[in-house]
Amino acid sequence: MLSGLELVLVGLAAVIGGAVNALAGGGTLITFPMLTALGIPAVAANVTNTVALCPGYLGGTLAQINDLRGQERRLSFLIPAGIAGGIAGGLLLLSTGEQMFRAMVPYLILLAAGLLACQDPVRKWLVRRSGRPGKSNVSEFWTSLPVGLAAVYGGYFGAGLSVIVLAVLGLVMDDTLTRLNALKQLIAFAINVAAALFFVFSGQVVWPVALVMAIGALVGGVIGGKLAGSIQPVVLRRIVVTVGVVIALIYFKY
Repeated sequence: MLSGLELVLVGLAAVIGGAVNALAGGGTLITFPMLTALGIPAVAANVTNTVALCPGYLGGTLAQINDLRGQERRLSFLIPAGIAGGIAGGLLLLSTGEQMFRAMVPYLILLAAGLLACQDPVRKWLVRRSGRPGKSNVSEFWTSLPVGLAAVYGGYFGAGLSVIVLAVLGLVMDDTLTRLNALKQLIAFAINVAAALFFVFSGQVVWPVALVMAIGALVGGVIGGKLAGSIQPVVLRRIVVTVGVVIALIYFKY
């Protein structure tokens, strides 16, 4: 059981993580290490982190709901793929022993930091691609396969998931970045909700911590939204990537 001071630290980390998610993404690289630093086992920390940060994705989805109009057919096969992958990733996580997952943590953090670093190049590529004439010869339905695979990663760890999903959508679908981003947001929300609901019944959620984090993440999301015009996401993203690399190196050492 964490002390009052430790719960305050968790809440502050969640506020920062929620703000980072709202501004640039990568909040998990802040919150997850805090949980393990306070002595919560890695698997339980990851499960608790997923459940706690899940409500924060709802705000981003609702903010872009208008850009989902006309994409109902895509949602009919991408959302089920995301839900199935999220549950599969959650099952895979719970099947991984604590010692093995702890050994994988620095590699997962480095992967997440790398994905976050790729976010701007991916967006620039999508912008260039959306300006080219012509349609893809690949059926959009087949996007459900790589989205499902990305969802497995999302259910297992999750940081950087949005970058993978957005890149997959842009590779097959000819559409504006705004509409693809809204689609990505809802898919990521579905993946996280599926994994979180699965984790609720796992017995691994540290509920006092999850509740404090959920409140902190929501507050941080509001703060991040208000700071959106004054902080450059690119700069913040670079800081988070750097922090992620440093944290991974610390995990490697200890």
